[in-house]
Amino acid sequence: MKTASGELEASGEPRPRPRDSWPLSRWLLLILLVLAVHIALIFIFGTRKPVTPMAVKNAPKLELAAGSSEWLLLNDPTLFALPNVKGFSSAWLEPPPLHFHRQEWTEKPRYLSLPAGELGAAFNQFMETNRFATVKLELKPPARFTVPLVPLEPRLAETSTLRIEGDITRRPLLTPMKLPSWPYADVIAPSKVQVLVNAAGDVVSAVLLPSNNAGEVRDADADQRALALAGAARFAPASDLTIGKLIFNWCTVPPPATNAPSGL
Repeated sequence: MKTASGELEASGEPRPRPRDSWPLSRWLLLILLVLAVHIALIFIFGTRKPVTPMAVKNAPKLELAAGSSEWLLLNDPTLFALPNVKGFSSAWLEPPPLHFHRQEWTEKPRYLSLPAGELGAAFNQFMETNRFATVKLELKPPARFTVPLVPLEPRLAETSTLRIEGDITRRPLLTPMKLPSWPYADVIAPSKVQVLVNAAGDVVSAVLLPSNNAGEVRDADADQRALALAGAARFAPASDLTIGKLIFNWCTVPPPATNAPSGL
């Protein structure tokens, strides 16, 4: 048995030596070399110019002679497929022209007679059957009578009256009222009294309403008489309270003379 330095083992066969591997630096050098070769080939064969063809000189040319326009018809692909005047088939020969024959009249014209006495008869007959309604033009329309609108003032009442307004009008007045005429030298304003009537029909409240016009002439005695008459009024019974107005329109008479002139 020998050692690793080359001595034989006990079996008598020599031991194979291990192969040495390339280092990394050698592999990098080989890759750079291959890359440089590729780049060089690209620069060598990449700068080739395309081959330009040589210009043709003294080449034969084919030209049509003058007056040979019929030869140009050979360029038509339908020359032998469709009917043509220049074709060779007997079915495509030039058709005979069609001649137009004018229709000739054999009878001479006969003119209609025109009686002078019947001229306009058809028009007159048409006008007789189509009479239109006459329209009368009124150049000057007739006068229209009007009545002047003059407001009619109501005449003065000869007696004093009572007017009822409001919800109280649905309940009849049971108490008869005889209104007197007041001796006054001028017309006095009506007395307006607002009343509240209970279910039994009695007036539980009577209030004298003020005048709406400051220039009206009021009489204190007439207003007090209106309050007394309104408080004594009695209406028909109802289910609830009712409110309304009693308007007393007073009739005035001239007051009697206090100092009569003495006779001479």
